[in-house]
Amino acid sequence: MTIRFLFATAATLALAACGGSRADIDQTGARPDLPDQRQTLLPPMKIATPEGWNGEQPIAPAGFTVTALATDLKVPRQLLVLPNGDILVAEGSGGSAPTLRPKDVIAGYIKGLGKTPVKGGNQITLLRDADGDGKAELRTAFITGLNAPYGLAYVDGNIYVAAQDALLRFPYRDGMTRITLRGQEITKLPGRVNHHWTKALTAGPDGSKLYVGIGSNSNVGERGLAIEEDRAVIWEVDRQTGAHRIYASGIRNPTALAIHPQTRALWAVVNERDELGPLLVPDYMTAVRPGAFYGWPYSYWGQNIDPRVHPQKPDMVRRAIRPDYALGSHVAALGISFPAGQGLGRGFIDGVFVGQHGSWNRQDLAGYKVVWIPFANGRPAGKPQDFLTGFIKGDHARGRPVGVTYDPISGALLVADDLSNTVWRINRRER
Repeated sequence: MTIRFLFATAATLALAACGGSRADIDQTGARPDLPDQRQTLLPPMKIATPEGWNGEQPIAPAGFTVTALATDLKVPRQLLVLPNGDILVAEGSGGSAPTLRPKDVIAGYIKGLGKTPVKGGNQITLLRDADGDGKAELRTAFITGLNAPYGLAYVDGNIYVAAQDALLRFPYRDGMTRITLRGQEITKLPGRVNHHWTKALTAGPDGSKLYVGIGSNSNVGERGLAIEEDRAVIWEVDRQTGAHRIYASGIRNPTALAIHPQTRALWAVVNERDELGPLLVPDYMTAVRPGAFYGWPYSYWGQNIDPRVHPQKPDMVRRAIRPDYALGSHVAALGISFPAGQGLGRGFIDGVFVGQHGSWNRQDLAGYKVVWIPFANGRPAGKPQDFLTGFIKGDHARGRPVGVTYDPISGALLVADDLSNTVWRINRRER
């Protein structure tokens, strides 16, 4: 069976599959609609192929300006604002998981059509916008030679980098534009296979602990559950010693972590499983409860059983808790950021920004935007509102949002776009 035949078959089956959204389905909020499971030989697949911005830019609400802080980056993923206002950008691509099934080859090909041809930089880039015009005048290769860096954190004069195989510490002084010292390894991170290679990172409220998101090594255990040891978890790591424990489990792919500025609770955005249909399973955002089990791979959204897992474990299903807030099926949320203080002004003070990288396994494109979710008393309190759009034009993608970070110094939102390789800055328009 040739690759060409597989791709032709994939196109036929994907187009034949019913992969559209339904007007009567609402998959956001605390009680998302969960339709019946629909397993198919191949999932419905559609990717928005890349198309340049051609002088245009993303669209923000009225009263905001959008500027390109930096362009021509090497696959920007996550962002960190340092105490002096400098901005760090993690650039890289990782993963080494071999394919198991013909449809893995097909899905990989389809997903690859929506990616940048640029090779990941495997570095941290520093951006400095000294005059505050939204465009970085200084850009340096801050830390180089990394193994697919992703998560970033700053605590007490140290920068922490979660690469795909280790958590590293680098000493830092305000104003530094390059670090040449080799990073100190705080702890190794699970790096075998790395089906989900990204390692999310945030510092705890008092800085003594670091939290690392570690995704599963498969969609739903098809590589065998032995290889899932220390996967689909969030680790709590002692910043000084590197000692770690599993803080939460059964959380398929926690792609970004953040601390709520008032309640000090840890929140995560999580990418859920595929191949149960275009409207299953909703990706979600949740306050992460210590010791909680979120169901993967045995169940989803609480105790909805996934029949594909063998052996089944009813005792684990009974333990599974529901997440707090659904974001929609296959939107691929990769960024989360709570503003502090007055945030971005009226309407954007109490809530959270979520970056949605975009779908590949449904026929109607979903995600490809940054949304705002209002909060009240430390909890979600409304439906998602589009905040940054325009990434899709027809069937083409001009960009794909990844990390989102509120900049408390400038009062702006920063968005990493790993398709156009840009960091966008969104701020209130001066009157």
